[in-house]
Amino acid sequence: MAPQPGAPVESAADWWRGGVIYQIYPRSFQDSNGDGIGDLAGITQRLDYVASLGVDAIWISPFFKSPMKDFGYDVSDYRDVDPMFGTLADFDALLARAHELGLKVMIDLVLSHTSDQHPWFTESRASRDNPKSDWYVWADPKPDGTPPNNWLAIFGGSAWHWDARRQQYYLHNFLSSQPDLNFHDPQVQEALLDVARFWLDRGVDGFRLDTINFYFHDKELRDNPPLPQEARNDSIAPQVNPYNHQDHLYSKSQPENLAFLERLRALTDAYDARACLGEIGDAQRGLEIMGQYTEGEARMHMCYAFEFLEGRRATAERIVEVFRDLEAAAPDGWPCWAFSNHDVQRHASRWGLSDEALRCYTTLMMCLRGSVCLYQGEELGLPEADVAFEDLQDPYGIEFWPEFKGRDGCRTPMAWQTQAENAGFGSGKSWLPVSPVHAEAAVDRQEQDPDAMLHHYRQAIALRGAHTALQTGAQSDLRTDGDVLSFTRSDATETLFCAFNLGGDAVEVTLPNGLWQEERLGAKLEGQRAALGAWDYLIVKQVRN
Repeated sequence: MAPQPGAPVESAADWWRGGVIYQIYPRSFQDSNGDGIGDLAGITQRLDYVASLGVDAIWISPFFKSPMKDFGYDVSDYRDVDPMFGTLADFDALLARAHELGLKVMIDLVLSHTSDQHPWFTESRASRDNPKSDWYVWADPKPDGTPPNNWLAIFGGSAWHWDARRQQYYLHNFLSSQPDLNFHDPQVQEALLDVARFWLDRGVDGFRLDTINFYFHDKELRDNPPLPQEARNDSIAPQVNPYNHQDHLYSKSQPENLAFLERLRALTDAYDARACLGEIGDAQRGLEIMGQYTEGEARMHMCYAFEFLEGRRATAERIVEVFRDLEAAAPDGWPCWAFSNHDVQRHASRWGLSDEALRCYTTLMMCLRGSVCLYQGEELGLPEADVAFEDLQDPYGIEFWPEFKGRDGCRTPMAWQTQAENAGFGSGKSWLPVSPVHAEAAVDRQEQDPDAMLHHYRQAIALRGAHTALQTGAQSDLRTDGDVLSFTRSDATETLFCAFNLGGDAVEVTLPNGLWQEERLGAKLEGQRAALGAWDYLIVKQVRN
């Protein structure tokens, strides 16, 4: 039975509930051997730094064998490490060191599709009657030779690619080199559960599940309907991408997925203290799907949608709207929030935030109900890096340049030392150029400055860790007054009132009735009133008799 709202975490198995997860993009974190690409040994070298942030877990983006057409999200062997990242022994060493430091390790499982170089696909495309012929989504053309329906790929163009061997089309929701697995085939489900079992046996603490709502497709291959222009947004794909012109009713988010998620959850529950975090890629029904996927105790532990990863800023009004919709769609579900990740422009640039605004949003995230994902370099306040067209690696950016510059700007190497070669990332030419702006904000420089963004992140994470009400407590009275967002977090042990001025003008806030003591504030508290400057906030604790 799920803990009731406001109940404290009662066992180590619930470490994920209210936890803070630090995402590592391995290509860009630390290069240990001078080849210009980050690796597992490099991550291990930097784990002491990650632990110093006070986070609970790390999420490592894919490091499996891959031709790297989509930089690891096209897997050719789920049970081995790509040589550019190291070996299974390197992963074991990383896992052991993380556990010594008290960090959980979540790995990024990409189950919806594989690389076209995976042996499964090589066999599947060989004929229409081999043992794996039905492991991928194959369909005959229409009588005129065109694709079987109108489904579109996120990376541009039709979601169907012609294969001359079988004289059929195969489905790919992303690149044509990323064919979609056919989850309607029971053998595919068994094979993927075996993959999860392999890593659970190895000791991982959980999975971040890529594109979790893309697993199943409509068996009848019905056309997606058009999406009205007013319903389109840029949370999943840029506005210049025709993917936004469809309501993706049939190409993803099918009801059959629920039964598979329950099988995956049952598998992880057979191990101690493991957790599943699902990524929901849907611009219209993300919170509704989150509600379905996290309902009860038999599906995913937590999911994240894209509400706070979209282009429009998370204003006070927008945050209230998201939580209102979440309450309607997923009253018992557990969300995980992120402002930045490896697929979107860094939020410092996306929302045009000053340092003061970044600090305010960081503290706000640590106070909202749910778990948290931070993206590497976010704690340094890094803006989006400027990557020239000739340096681009991301096929998405190359396809839609210059209106959409792709994802390379948020994937450039981590800046560790301002004066070192490649800002301390590694000795060889890096796979993406190191941003000079990032180098100026490197870890070593910020460590020496007590007012730096890095220390603010540590303080905000510590604030969350010091209050069970912020980790797992109930959230109530969420409201706006102009640019001010306020709410109460409470559990059996404490009640906190939080107010955030998400605007540039000074305001005055009235506290709820009762006696309050300061916990964290940039404001001057006088009785039941507080003056909040631009991007100020206050967090006060109720004095209980």
